[in-house]
Amino acid sequence: MFESLQERLGSILNGLTGRGALSEADVSAALREVRRALLEADVALEVVRSFTDKVREKAVGAAVLKSIKPGQMVVKIVHDELVEMLGAEGVAIDLNAPAPVVVMMVGLQGSGKTTTSAKIARRLTERQNKKVLMASLDTRRPAAQEQLRQLGEQVKVTTLPIVGGQTPVDIARRAVQAAKLGGHDVVILDTAGRTHIDEPLMVEMADIKKVSSPHEILLVADSLTGQDAVNLAKSFDERVGITGLVLTRMDGDGRGGAALSMRAVTGKPIKLIGTGEKMDGLEEFHPKRIADRILGMGDIISLVEKAAENIDAEQAAAMAKKMQSGKFDLNDLAGQLQQMSKMGGMGGIMGMMPGMGKMKDQMAAAGLDDKMFGRQLAIISSMTKAERANPDILKHSRKKRIAAGSGTDAAEINKLLKMHRGMADMMKAMGGKGKGGGLMRGMMGGLAQKMGLGGMMPGGMGGQGGMMGGGMMGGGMPDLSKMDPKQLEALQKQAQAAGLGGMKGLPGGLPGGGGLPGLPGGMKLPGLPGSGGGLPMLGKNGLGKKGPGKKK
Repeated sequence: MFESLQERLGSILNGLTGRGALSEADVSAALREVRRALLEADVALEVVRSFTDKVREKAVGAAVLKSIKPGQMVVKIVHDELVEMLGAEGVAIDLNAPAPVVVMMVGLQGSGKTTTSAKIARRLTERQNKKVLMASLDTRRPAAQEQLRQLGEQVKVTTLPIVGGQTPVDIARRAVQAAKLGGHDVVILDTAGRTHIDEPLMVEMADIKKVSSPHEILLVADSLTGQDAVNLAKSFDERVGITGLVLTRMDGDGRGGAALSMRAVTGKPIKLIGTGEKMDGLEEFHPKRIADRILGMGDIISLVEKAAENIDAEQAAAMAKKMQSGKFDLNDLAGQLQQMSKMGGMGGIMGMMPGMGKMKDQMAAAGLDDKMFGRQLAIISSMTKAERANPDILKHSRKKRIAAGSGTDAAEINKLLKMHRGMADMMKAMGGKGKGGGLMRGMMGGLAQKMGLGGMMPGGMGGQGGMMGGGMMGGGMPDLSKMDPKQLEALQKQAQAAGLGGMKGLPGGLPGGGGLPGLPGGMKLPGLPGSGGGLPMLGKNGLGKKGPGKKK
């Protein structure tokens, strides 16, 4: 969503970070570019003016810390103001009211209200153990009520039985009554939308509000609609009184201006963001993490949380043990690829890595994308059990059969086998005690340089303490199951602090030793074990260049 804005702001702020001292003219020139970048991203004009004025006020003559360069101080000020614009703290759905708590979903037709209602119901049921009842009040759109019923079955949440001929107000009254009798904790009312705001719609919303007394009124807005979404939020807030916003299609290629403007214009918090059609494609909105992503600082905590949700810890531990013994077959490689796709694929993971935005294009040019992983999984799936366990038996006739079965060719199969062989060699080296582990970290650091990735990594990312050297491949990432909220908060602060120090290139390189840059090296992320189970394609031959290891 914020890619174009991220690139623009990254290059503008990049020009500042190298300066020894900043004059008012430097700051003004940079802010002129920032203003242009924000306007191009479709941020509301009054929000842009307010933002640049605040940054200028703080940047010119700012008290600069001794160890910090003035340019880096400007990066911090821009970051802090972005967080302020988006809302200083993330706000969750408020269920602190007598049961049943009524949540009313409002918005225009096609914004994703029905799907979002089901996503929220699933989230409340699974994460907060709430008993939820959903009711569709949309009597205008054909099969709208049936759609919610089917989504309810999909997420295993009760829906109010459909009774023909009832008005939306009658259905709302019946839903609240049924929830009281059924002992439900939460009632989600999925109201009707229109293609545009009109008087009958607003009257209907007000009547539903009167009979159901909702504790939360969430406006669902399509983030791709740009400034119209901001006007929409204003209208609904004036007539119905919204308590929060849900932005859908945040995984799209829109410019992100609506997300940046709506909080500032309405004063209402963005509570959730929709990131896909699947029922798990819903995330809490954390202003600090979004600001980090926009400024290329990555989003370590969201990545760790996503991994903790999607990866089976027992399975990961078994795989780590197997790798330590130096064994790594094609079944293991397939498991690693599947785990990556669960976490949002290559693009999703790279977007959350500090300073990795610039690498996306380079990796795409090298053919490293989610389609490639899909092809590799198809190749492995077309093999027999014996072939997956022992790839050495794959001769020409077998490769021909696998190529026909997977819709690929022998060259792609050879590429996959070469990559697997490189990773298997690494497992053996990492499995060895004493010098082997240290050697491996050094080799990975050298490999990053060989692939042309070392120099472009900010902070400590190219060397032994970074991403390649003992990072994803060596040190792993933290295991959330062993961390309390205070430790997570400390990680967030560490990430912000790193935006000030040791920066080369994009702001926010997270220098540090061991694991992911800026994180303690001993901690592991389930599914990405420290013994080398990280990102499979960054193996010895991942980018098509021969790395260190045994000669074949």
